[in-house]
Amino acid sequence: MADTSPILEIRDLHVAVEGKPILKGVSLTIHKGEVHALMGPNGSGKSTLSNTLMGHPNYTVTNGDILFKGESILELSPDERARRGLFLAFQYPVAISGVSVVNFLRTALKSIRGEEVPVREFRKLLKEKMALLGMDDSFAGRYVNDGFSGGEKKRHEILQMAMLQPEMAILDETDSGLDIDALRTVAEGINKLTGPNLGVLLITHYQRILNYVRPHYVHVLVDGRIVKSGGSELAEKLEAQGYDWILRELGIRAEENKGDREEVLV
Repeated sequence: MADTSPILEIRDLHVAVEGKPILKGVSLTIHKGEVHALMGPNGSGKSTLSNTLMGHPNYTVTNGDILFKGESILELSPDERARRGLFLAFQYPVAISGVSVVNFLRTALKSIRGEEVPVREFRKLLKEKMALLGMDDSFAGRYVNDGFSGGEKKRHEILQMAMLQPEMAILDETDSGLDIDALRTVAEGINKLTGPNLGVLLITHYQRILNYVRPHYVHVLVDGRIVKSGGSELAEKLEAQGYDWILRELGIRAEENKGDREEVLV
């Protein structure tokens, strides 16, 4: 019998940053094979959620729980969560000068597996994944994100995901800063990796990436709470009308939503 239990379950999650409440009761359930898009205006708490899911120490869970494969991960460190099969693609990937992509990926794979990966096996896997994503072999010899364009940085994040083969991927603003060609290329990479063995939480401010990566579910986060959920038609309505209509439903003026919440990174 197939396992129908969620891969990721967020239960009434409350999170504070430096004592200030940011998430105020987020609940979300994701199964393998599902793509969930999380959208919301600036300051709503989207990046707070992604960082909390991976265990960033600056984000304090004050109530609620995060279950991964049925077990609470609140007490696990970020590397322990990664070894369990959780993956985060960063909104702003950092450059690591002097460390090649190939060495970085081999070290990351060793950390996930808990043992050295034979050179021949690693090279075969890397070649397969780069071919799948349409990446030139020379990319592997470059230093991590050093001199990379915005699109190359995001493609490297997708290559990491392909190599590490997580069971749950959190893609935080993967479309941020990309032109239309880079966006299409990155989206194609995401689509090639989605499937029945992977759950995806795609966090985005804009609808445009959802023209290429079609979500099963769309959720809207406002002021630390999921206030509306639906299908892809919800994202299309947000693209056409913005977030103001949701804010009006909640009795929040648009200018109020831009206030001091922007001071805390979303």
